[in-house]
Amino acid sequence: MSVVYEVNLAVDREIAVEYRDWLIAHVQEMLTLPGFTGARLMETVPDQADAAETVFCTQYELVDQAALDEYLRVHSARMRADGLSRFGDRFRSSRRVLRDLDRY
Repeated sequence: MSVVYEVNLAVDREIAVEYRDWLIAHVQEMLTLPGFTGARLMETVPDQADAAETVFCTQYELVDQAALDEYLRVHSARMRADGLSRFGDRFRSSRRVLRDLDRY
């Protein structure tokens, strides 16, 4: 059963273009890791309350939970460290895991 690993990123609007450029390359690197089969990069449609931030959502598709567990155990610290070293505290992230129940 496939798994979706979703990462939501709230980025200071002042660095949003630079962050997006980095994020595109980051997603491409993630897709070279074992078990990753695809990704989708989206930007939320802002409202007036979110004027200070740009929010990106990346959904990574993995073959199964074992592939996600391997990523979290072996690769995640290194992959997260790159963004932190480049952008420090100018973004916030949250993550969640989604599993298909059915497709229509």
